[in-house]
Amino acid sequence: MKVEAVIFDFGGVLMRTVDRKPRTELAARLGMNYADISALVFESPSALKATQGIITAEQHWAELQKTLDLPDKEFEKVRTEFWAGDILDQNLVNLLRELRPSYTTILLSNAWDDLRHMIEDVWQINDAFDRIVISAEIGLAKPDLAIYQWVFNELGVNPATSVFVDDFLHNVEAAREVGMHAIHFRSPEQALDELRSLIELA
Repeated sequence: MKVEAVIFDFGGVLMRTVDRKPRTELAARLGMNYADISALVFESPSALKATQGIITAEQHWAELQKTLDLPDKEFEKVRTEFWAGDILDQNLVNLLRELRPSYTTILLSNAWDDLRHMIEDVWQINDAFDRIVISAEIGLAKPDLAIYQWVFNELGVNPATSVFVDDFLHNVEAAREVGMHAIHFRSPEQALDELRSLIELA
């Protein structure tokens, strides 16, 4: 098999929570635990709507502010502290930059409408990707098989010659169902070992 496209998820792969302490302490202050506050931010009805582009990220945060019943200043602290333990894996980003001349590199992320701004203007890592596909922008989200078909049809990707990396097993299984080679991300080392078995990495 000759791999032509390498497709990476963002949250949980390129951007990961490496220090759970800030979010844990924030949750405790709000009378929650780590799982509770993570579910509120990522799995609440407004979060799912934002992921599909039905509402904006700011509208989602406004819904959370209502739920938590916090004044503006205090809620801004919540937003800051929630992400405080997250780190962008520059090594993986650099790997994608190195792969890009030889392979089509694609970001495929279930994310809100503010992710592209962060990638292009804040982190400035858009040069690592030939294409950036964000669920909120196209109205489709993993593991819906339609989002993978969108990538095939709109970007000209052949599933048989593509490798997909994601931290959620159900997203990986869906990718395999449509004929892609897929890696369940559990650590950078493990994912790179599996990627090396599929493509030539120095």
